[in-house]
Amino acid sequence: MSFAFTSRLPLSRHAVDRDSEARSTPGLIDALLAEAGTRVLALWQGSALMEAEAPARLRLLAPGQIPAADFRLYLGRSLALDAPEPVGTALVAAALTDEQATALEPDESRWAPLRHVATTVSDRDAGLFTETLGVVNWHGSHAHCPRCGAATLVENAGWTRRCPDCGGQVFPRTDPAVIVLITDADDRILLGSNALWEGNRYSLLAGFVEPGESLEAAVIREMFEESGLRVTDPVYLGSQPWPFPASIMFGFTARLADGQKPEALLPDGEEILDLRWFSRDELRASGDSIILPGRSSIARAIIEHWLGEPLDFGPDEVHGWR
Repeated sequence: MSFAFTSRLPLSRHAVDRDSEARSTPGLIDALLAEAGTRVLALWQGSALMEAEAPARLRLLAPGQIPAADFRLYLGRSLALDAPEPVGTALVAAALTDEQATALEPDESRWAPLRHVATTVSDRDAGLFTETLGVVNWHGSHAHCPRCGAATLVENAGWTRRCPDCGGQVFPRTDPAVIVLITDADDRILLGSNALWEGNRYSLLAGFVEPGESLEAAVIREMFEESGLRVTDPVYLGSQPWPFPASIMFGFTARLADGQKPEALLPDGEEILDLRWFSRDELRASGDSIILPGRSSIARAIIEHWLGEPLDFGPDEVHGWR
């Protein structure tokens, strides 16, 4: 694993001290919003408010500019030296209703989803947007206690939910998944086409880690389930959060197990419909005949890492998690 690789992953970038120790401070967000120097990220239906001028940049608002949102989240303190606000500035996110967002900025083009801006915003903005979206998505699916079903209450500046009936606390979760570049003896890579995609869209194989399973074991199991091939020697490259809605992708390489024939491909027929081997020359020459992962995905970074150079084709955004 190398931080040089991880630094290439758009959603792994950050320039914020999450300041977790402060989250339990009573009335923290109200106190921060009473300070003129605090800055607020406005989120609406998964999109963040952006500045009008280039380059792409989050429009962080002063407390007096933001509506009184029902959900607010303490993000931490800025560490960015190249940001408009000073280092140490407190940062808060506010999830807005349709009416609040329209009143704040009626031009919908000023609201951008993370996939559209992940590769163009700064480290600070990429980290803030990813953090906010991941936590907000988690809250959207945890409004009730998993033990007794009672409605839960938001606490700790947006970082926990507590059940008023049984007293249980629930903390934000993220679902681990492995994504794997498989090579054969000729150093070709295996790409698959998902049933939910266009027929010419290909990416690396991936799957969720099961309870009681190591990442390495998940690599071996998932690759067999999706391709029918046995792989060995999983090597970890790096990870990237993928808050669509709540995953983290662990990137690996693996090679075909000894005695395993590359042509013995067996796509599962439900999730993976087609599998193809590509040499470097074949991938370079494919051009528009196939659609590769978008530049915001870890799959794109892993493929380019193997290729030894960036690809000059492919979408800027990616559908699904690959």
